[in-house]
Order: sequence, then C-alpha cells, then structure tokens
Amino acid sequence: LQKAAQNLKPVVPIKFHISSRTDSGVHALCNSAHLDIQRAPGKPAFQERELIRGLNHHLKPEPIRILSAYRVTNNFHARFSALSRTYIYRLLMGCTHHSEIPVFERDLCWAPAGGYLNVPAMQDAARFLLGTHDFSTFRSLNSETPFRSPVRTILQADVRPSSGFLSHHYEYRGLEFWELKFRSRSFLYRQVRRMVGALVAVGQGKLTPHHIKELLEVKDARAFPPYAMAPPSGLFLKSVEY
Repeated sequence: LQKAAQNLKPVVPIKFHISSRTDSGVHALCNSAHLDIQRAPGKPAFQERELIRGLNHHLKPEPIRILSAYRVTNNFHARFSALSRTYIYRLLMGCTHHSEIPVFERDLCWAPAGGYLNVPAMQDAARFLLGTHDFSTFRSLNSETPFRSPVRTILQADVRPSSGFLSHHYEYRGLEFWELKFRSRSFLYRQVRRMVGALVAVGQGKLTPHHIKELLEVKDARAFPPYAMAPPSGLFLKSVEY
C-alpha cells in the first residue's frame, strides 16, 4: 500500500495506519486504513475517485484492492475511531479427510476432524460469550499482555449455515458450510481463534456448553485446552464499523 501511494508522488512520505492487525494466514474481506497525502504546491488535493484509481493502478500485481475512499477530519484514526469490528470464521462439515476439501476452498476454511458437529450445542455455548467478560482464558500471551485489559464486550456471537464457493456444484458430496460471526469493538490477541476452537470442541463433544462459562470464570490463559486453537485459514475480518 505504501509503495503504491509513493508512486502518486506525495511531498511527504506516506504512512498507512491500519484499523487492526491479524495473524499470518488470516484473510480480510474488507479492512480500513487512513493516510495523510500532501501534493506538490499548486496541485489540487486528490478527489476520492482519483485516489482509488491511482492506488489500484499501482496495486495491480498485489492481491489487494481499494474499494472506497473518503475525506475525513484530522482527528480521525482508522484504529482508535472504530466502533466495532466483525470477524467471520468459515467451517466445513462433512469431510472425513482433508483431501475432501474442495480445491477452491483450500486455506479458506477449516474442516475439523470427525465430519459433522453438534451445531445446537455450539449455539448454546456461544451465548456464554456474549456480553462483557474478562477473556483472559481466551487470549494467547504475547508482549502486549501485561499492558492490555482482558475485558472485552462481545456484541454478536452467531453460528449460522453458509454457502461455499461454487458449493452448488458439489452438493451431492454432503458438505456443509457454517459461519461463526463475532462482533466487538476490539479483540484480544488470538481471541477469535480461541473462541472458535472452543466452540468446535463443544460441537465435537470434547467440551460441554457449560465448559465455556467455566473457562471464562477461570480467567487464566493456561487453562485453555491446548487442542482447541482454530487454525488461521478459516478466519476473515469482514468489516470495521465507524
């Protein structure tokens, strides 16, 4: 992004401020960022459509595109002005072996071992995650851990059926796509992947829905089951709301 922006010949080097970071292997359907761009004296400020066209021209070789641009006030910040962030996690049920994952879905979903999951149990368990809690058990430890509050408010936690890419072409194979959707102002380090992994463990019968409540109450990252971390490939940042 910054390299593409430098090709627009700004007077001052450009720095993008992204709304949020994700683990390696996680995808973004839509992310947001802000930048300050100053043109040479005498040149008019970029119009939104002009900026979109210019950036996308220089981004051609990259798997990323600018979808929209808006002029904002000087006190706007892509990260700190966000009201909420929405993530979805894509699950594929019905696979008895990883080779059964459709080739176009590889690295874009997670097919947990054992085929099908107990979805009603997962939906019951997800209700325990709603609201304001200390999510210490549901975060991975990193250098920021001592400085960040573990309290977060989950505004949405849903488990719903979904459609796969070209899924109508392989309906006969008995594959089912489901989406887990989470919305909060912010999330802790790897919190979504841990919540997904715990809910899948409920669906597999390794945990009960009430275990989710107990994990929240323990408030200790070391109490989290080591087998219950969801891989990054199924996780998508869907949108950032302002």
